[in-house]
Amino acid sequence: MELNKIEKILEKYFQGETTIAEENDLKEYFSSSDVAQHLEQYKSMFGYFSQVKEQRSMQEIPLQTKKRNVAWLSIAASAVVLLGIGTFFYLSKKSTTPVVAQSELGTYDNPEKAFAETQKALALLSNHVNVGIESVQYIKEYEQSKNKVFKQ
Repeated sequence: MELNKIEKILEKYFQGETTIAEENDLKEYFSSSDVAQHLEQYKSMFGYFSQVKEQRSMQEIPLQTKKRNVAWLSIAASAVVLLGIGTFFYLSKKSTTPVVAQSELGTYDNPEKAFAETQKALALLSNHVNVGIESVQYIKEYEQSKNKVFKQ
């Protein structure tokens, strides 16, 4: 075989673009005794491929597989799900307060009592608003003092 043709096929081989026939040509060339000196390094690689191709494994492969008992797995999964659902309902009943107490929160049957309670709530709110307004007055005084010191 021509040396130029072998070099082109070898280049295509390393690019991964060869056909099976071209690869067989390479194997045949490198198995012969007249390999070019600069291609001698590839001889062992193609020799290895042909040697490995002839090897056969004599080890016996066991065909029996371990079967898992799927029924027990599904029963265990069902038990875990039921336990989770039961725990959820048990804890949710314990933590909730009676619905009657929540529905009666903030309602009065007597209008006078409702009015008095509303006045208490508004007075408390007013006190807190007044404290906030006093704080704003301090901030205004601070701004005026700052403007006097740092004339802008």
